[in-house]
This record gives sequence, structure tokens and C-alpha cells, in this order.
Amino acid sequence: MKDHNLVIGLDFGTDSVRAMVVDAATGEELAGEVAYYRRWVAGMYCDPGKNQFRQHPLDHLEGMEAAVKGALAKLAPGLAQRVVGIGIDTTGSTPGPVDADGRPLALLPEFSENPNAMFILWKDHTAVQEAGEINHAARHWGGTDFTKYEGGVYSSEWFWAKILHILRHDPAVRTAAYSWVEHCDWIPALLTGYENPRLFKRSRCAAGHKAMWHEEWGGLPPEEFLVRIDPLLQGLRERLYTKTYTTATRAGDLTPAWAERLGLPPGISVAVGAVDAHVGAVGGGITPGALVKIIGTSTCDIMVVPKETMGAKLIGGICGQVDGSVIPGLIGLEAGQSAYGDVYAWFKDLLSWPLKALLPETSLVARDTGEKLQEEIEGRLLRRLSEEAGRIEAGATGLLALDWLNGRRTPYADQTLKGAITGLTLGTTAPKIFRALVEATAYGARAINERFMEEGLEIKEVIALGGIARKNDFAMQVLADVLAMPIKVAASDQTCALGAAMFGAVAAGLYPTVEAAQEKMGCGFAKTYTPDPENAARYRELYRDYLDLGKILFPKLLT
Repeated sequence: MKDHNLVIGLDFGTDSVRAMVVDAATGEELAGEVAYYRRWVAGMYCDPGKNQFRQHPLDHLEGMEAAVKGALAKLAPGLAQRVVGIGIDTTGSTPGPVDADGRPLALLPEFSENPNAMFILWKDHTAVQEAGEINHAARHWGGTDFTKYEGGVYSSEWFWAKILHILRHDPAVRTAAYSWVEHCDWIPALLTGYENPRLFKRSRCAAGHKAMWHEEWGGLPPEEFLVRIDPLLQGLRERLYTKTYTTATRAGDLTPAWAERLGLPPGISVAVGAVDAHVGAVGGGITPGALVKIIGTSTCDIMVVPKETMGAKLIGGICGQVDGSVIPGLIGLEAGQSAYGDVYAWFKDLLSWPLKALLPETSLVARDTGEKLQEEIEGRLLRRLSEEAGRIEAGATGLLALDWLNGRRTPYADQTLKGAITGLTLGTTAPKIFRALVEATAYGARAINERFMEEGLEIKEVIALGGIARKNDFAMQVLADVLAMPIKVAASDQTCALGAAMFGAVAAGLYPTVEAAQEKMGCGFAKTYTPDPENAARYRELYRDYLDLGKILFPKLLT
């Protein structure tokens, strides 16, 4: 390592924050630490029955401090002083209300236990009605359709819908909120000492994909359009932002106060933040022609396209096309599935119900033994299901499922859609159902590929990142068979943190471009899943049945 500069990638995920220290010259991952969100893990401020998922900003602050300190503690003495840059990614769209000093309202005593004053996590779907009203207004207000660069459909997972929902349902928050910030904008502003929300360097990535920001209309949608949706939005636009910045931009210097809290040198460069999937795509080696799938609880599918290739093309049904949202100078395209690993987790929880409900009541084993038994079985369940389902031939279950258990993100976002399993008999087994669910998530992935290809975009290769890509051979082989394409799996199991570190290196001036950082710091690939020709042929027909089932159950479904 000699005297190489070091950078830190901070990856704020759904359940935890990870800090990773990386050698900026080689990409070697020197140390890492994960800190779980204490309140989130306890289920606080969330109500799955209402699709409400909120995160307290204290979870983010405490988690960041613990993760960075934990990672630095694993380095040799003195190496922390070589850190010259920090890059940051977060989930998104995850907005929260702030006061005029840029403080999230939940950090104020009077709002400390109010979920509406916290960050509204990406998977929160309480704003379905508001998203529908935004879409209706965009088509009927008589002017520009401000969703046209968002795939033509605005989602309840995004910025404006979530804000409007809170404004309508919580007058106290409505009165106290001076402005609203994405999580990926708040963290860099916090670390660099910016307090006025008007001065935050806002992420091009989050603004373009989630907030209908575009240079064509001078930034965010105009006031005239916003008040057509609801007069409660009056005046908010002027307290937000006009200019946005790519993630390769330096947001500012780490303040002395935060340097002391984190154990880092003051004044090091902090990059503008971005949404985790876009940053992970960079860490995973995205280039034009590659589709990068970040596969976890949900998926995000990212592509980058040269401007001359994109031209004036508008791709319907995706989650946005934004100049510079992934790599400066290229158009970033986002799509995804609202549930992937969450589908498997739901089935596991369903099968685990007797363990949770009945084991505590039995007198046959001691309580602590029962708890250990429950933990062991739940820990092995998905692995065993995958093994047994893998022994079933493709197309042999007699089942067909829809993967929309959390609505659909792409193509054409619709959070009112539901999952389904058809073909059940008295001979249906748990492994057969599990295989059908895995196949359904793969069909959803194929629908995204086809949406891009129908618009004339070439997908030369598929790169997979995330926990499922690295841990579940069965699910990945089914995905390769359904897509009828090889799938490369990134070697790093922390590509979002690695991508954030790359942006930190660029912001610190160590590399002139993101591509140059990728070349030196890239992780390469650990393995490739190759499709089985016979399975691919079977799935070609079953995929058509999947599309037909969706149309039968949901006649008003957009294609």
C-alpha cells in the first residue's frame, strides 16, 4: 500500500449503514464496519399493514459514527490520517422535513417521536393516492407533462407524493417544515457544515429520478403546476432548489466537529450524495451497454447511455432518464422491482408462523431452547427451500405467480398491483411454491429488459450486485435462464460502498473522471451464471403466460 491515499465509502442501506475504507490507488478494501439502525431493527415508527416505513435521523447519525469509527479501528495506527475523501449513497427516494436551519424535525424535542417528522423510507407506499393525483395533473393540466423524463408515471415511492401525503395528514409538521431534503442530500450537508437548506448541494441523481427536476423547464416543476395538484404545495418550490450536482462534485470539506466525532482529518473532501443503486452500479463496473441489477429486498436496474445514442428518445414505464445521474456526461436510466428478496422473505415468514406462534407456548422444551430452535430453523429455511426447489425441473411445478407483492415499479409504476399464485392443488409443496416465486421475480426482471430493448437500447451484458447475487445460486441460475443471458456477479460484496469510495476519490481530485476511478479501483467479477438452453426455451413460453396472467387479473394494467 506504501503511502497511498485512502477514501471512505458510506453506504446507508435499508437496515444499516456500512463504512468501508478503500485504497484509492488500487481499490483494495482495507476495512469495513456495519452499524444497524437501532430503532429500525426494533420496528419503531413503522406499520407494514399501512405500508408505512419511517426512519429516525438519530439512527443515521448514530449508525454513521459507529460504522466509521469501527472501520478506522481495524486499520493500522496512523492510517486514518491518510483518508482524503468521503463518498455517500443512501436509499431513495427517502425525503424528510427540515427546519430553516436544515435540522430534520425529528431531532427537535416536540417531534422526536412523530413518524411524519422522520425520513420517509423508499419502500413507504402511504402516498399512493397522491401519486395518482400527480399523474392525473401531469396529463390534464394543459401544459408540459413533467413526468415525461420519469418514464411517464410518477410513483408513490418518490419525493413529491410523499411530501404531499405528510402535508395533508399532519398540520404540525406542515407548519414546522421550512423545506424538505433527500437523505442523500442531508448527510453531505451535515458533514460539511451547511445549515441553510437553500445552500445544500442537491443530488442530480435524486432530483432527476425522484423529483421531476429537469433543465428543460428550469429545474423543478413550476409553482403553477404544483398548486394544481394541491394548494398545500404553494411556496415550497422556492424553498427547495434549482441547481443540482453530479455525484463526482465536491460538496465541501469535512468540518472540524465532525472530523473529531468520526476520527478523521478535518478538511477532507466530501462528495455530493446519490441514490445507492446508481452508486453501486459504478462500483460494479457499469459501462454503456451493460445493465446492472442491484438485487436485494427490491431491485434497481441501471444503465448508462451516450447522449448521441439516446437522442430525443423518451423511454416510457421506467424510473427516469437523467443526464449525469450515474456518470457525468452519460444519460442514466433507472428501472426496478418493488420486491425481490422481500418476496422470498415473505414466504419464509409465512412458513415460520408456527415457530413464532406455537413454540413459545410448548412445555416440551425450555424457552431458551425453543428460541434457539426457532432461530436455527429460520436461518436455514431459505437455503433448504432453494436446494429443494432447485431439484424441480423448470416449468414442472404447475404454478404461475406474479411478483407484485409490493406493487410494481417497472414497467409503469403501479403500487396498487398485488401478487398472486395460480395452479395450487393438494399436491402443491412449499418448494414448488418457492420455485414459482423465484421464477416470478425473474419474469419481472425480464419485463424490464424487454422494456429497454423495445425502445431500441442494446443490452450487451448483465451485471448483478447485492446479497442475492452473491448468496443464492438457485435464484441466480433461474434468473439467467429466464433472461436467456449470462449474468456476471461483481467480486465485491459491497459495491455500493465501493462506488461511493470511487466518487470520494474523484471529489478529492485523485482522478479526473469517474471512468478513471473505475479503471483503477474496480473489483472485477467473481463468477458468471450461464443460461441452460432448454430451460431458457421453457421459460420463454412461461414468461408469456406470466404477462397474460397479469392482464387477466388486472384488466387496466399498463403494458
